[in-house]
Amino acid sequence: MATKTIPRTRRVGEQIRRELAELIRDELRDPRLALISMTTVEVSRDLAYARIFVTLMGDPTERNERVAELNRAAPLLRRELGRRMRLRVVPKLDFRYDEVVEQGARLSALIDAAVAADASHHHDESAP
Repeated sequence: MATKTIPRTRRVGEQIRRELAELIRDELRDPRLALISMTTVEVSRDLAYARIFVTLMGDPTERNERVAELNRAAPLLRRELGRRMRLRVVPKLDFRYDEVVEQGARLSALIDAAVAADASHHHDESAP
C-alpha cells in the first residue's frame, strides 16, 4: 500500500504555525496576544504568501485590533521565521481572523434552539 505524501505547502504551513506560536509568545511578549490560537495556515503554491487564520477572545473591535497588531509585526515575524526555517523564500505573512469557530458556535446554538422548540412542540401535542 502506497503511503500518501503530504503536500509541501501543508508541511511548510504546519511548520510556520508551530514557529509562529513560539515567536508570538517569545518575541512579541504582548500579553494581549497570549490567547491567540492559530487555526490554519494556508501557504501559496510558490511559497510566496502565507495566510494565517487566528481565533481569539474579545469583542469584534478588540479582535480587529489584535489582528492588526499581528499584521504590523508580520515583517519582524517573517524575518525571525527566515532565521529558523530552511526555506529559500520565506512567505509574506497575512493574519486574518478565523470566523469558522464563531459560525460553528452560532450554528450549534441554532440547532439547539430548533431541537428544544421541536421537543416542546411535541410535548404540547401529547398533553391531554
